[in-house]
Amino acid sequence: MLQCIFLLSDSGEVMVEKQMAGHRVDRAICGWFWDYVVAHAAGDPSKVVVSPTHYLFHIYRNGVTFLACTQVEMPPLMAIEFLSRVADVLTDYLGDLNEDIIKDNFVIVYQVLDEMMDNGFPLTTEPNILKEMIAPPNIVNKMLNVVTGQSSTLGSKLPDAAASFVPWRSTVAKDASNEVYVNIVEELDACVNREGVLVKCEAYGEVQVNCSLPGVPELTVSFANPAIINDVSFHPCVRFKPWESNQVLSFVPPNGQFKLMSYRVKKLKKTPIYVKPQLTSDSGNCRVDVMVGIRNDPGKPIDSITVQFQLPPLIVSADLTANYGTVDILADKTCLWTIGQIPKDRAPVLSGSLRLEEGLAQLHTLPTFQVKFKIMGVALSGLQIDKLDVKNTPRAPYKGFRAQTQAGKYEVRS
Repeated sequence: MLQCIFLLSDSGEVMVEKQMAGHRVDRAICGWFWDYVVAHAAGDPSKVVVSPTHYLFHIYRNGVTFLACTQVEMPPLMAIEFLSRVADVLTDYLGDLNEDIIKDNFVIVYQVLDEMMDNGFPLTTEPNILKEMIAPPNIVNKMLNVVTGQSSTLGSKLPDAAASFVPWRSTVAKDASNEVYVNIVEELDACVNREGVLVKCEAYGEVQVNCSLPGVPELTVSFANPAIINDVSFHPCVRFKPWESNQVLSFVPPNGQFKLMSYRVKKLKKTPIYVKPQLTSDSGNCRVDVMVGIRNDPGKPIDSITVQFQLPPLIVSADLTANYGTVDILADKTCLWTIGQIPKDRAPVLSGSLRLEEGLAQLHTLPTFQVKFKIMGVALSGLQIDKLDVKNTPRAPYKGFRAQTQAGKYEVRS
């Protein structure tokens, strides 16, 4: 049972405080938590923290920390999943999520939190039902609030879907255009050691659906190669038995956009691009050469390629240039090399020198290179949608498919 939820800014300021149960949690716990975060700033703070008085669970989204507190033992994943759902719902409501947006829509945020949890237990977490109970902010509502002085956006009646056997779907789909789109979105995590050997490569993916169908449609999605995926997680609308027996997704979809499932594909053998760093230091100077190129052509353009690394400590100055793209040294001593697309006539190369502090002959701490890219139209894990069947609709709908891969935690060590 969660007793309180706080929304904190990047400076540790408490923007929203929502007490969930009879026991009131003192706001001083946020100060203790922030001291813990600052003390562990060098690494990644644990998502579950034990304070002298409470168990703390937290996630971080776009400059906002969602912090939940309890004094009783409970499944940690339940608390973290609920905080993730709160962040997703607020992003859906407000269009984006940051400190300024939360402050501008404090009333909406507080009302949504009030409906999502009852006496410390999750209650209504489906965006479709919440939007019928609490109107999303818009220009008309804001003007009426200014004129009338009323700030409540609560509906006057309980949504019909709250008593439905499919509570994630509204009983009446508004503006249904009879279309459904299925997107595969993947992030590629990889680690390449200093010898250029691929140590680890796996894909974390999501199947996202944007549904605008009338009535209560029945959808079935089948994959060409479902055996490659692991660690699956489903939206509540998915029936588990068809997946368990035949690896088929059978469901009644919510209205609008939602995440149907997430998965992981392990032990991939190929990466789309290579990054070859070479650093040699002597007599107080360090020579840097980094080459980037296509290793395995995915058949689609590789866009938005960037390579960045943290300048090692004890560096006095850096003189780095590239034969393609732009090189920027940021305020936090991060070198950002923006390439975009790799040209066909030459391989992009970053070169230059780093000057070490006086008295230091060689560089003893070598940087790790972070790589980013995006590929539209292909899922590098190899997962493919074989068929999408739609039943219980007045007429045949339009069906669209799309795939996309981008770099997640893609590291090349030097």
